[in-house]
Amino acid sequence: MTKKEHLPEKICLVCHRPFKWRKKWQKIWDNVKYCSERCRRTRRTKLFIEETSP
Repeated sequence: MTKKEHLPEKICLVCHRPFKWRKKWQKIWDNVKYCSERCRRTRRTKLFIEETSP
């Protein structure tokens, strides 16, 4: 059993909260930027609004 306190950690680009490594991210950990699907969608929306606003 792995102790969770020793897992790698990153900071989410949207909510700025720390999140830990998950098994499902094992192969793509270097590419993971967001802590959740919600943050990933929010980031897209923010970028779209910033690009379209004058």
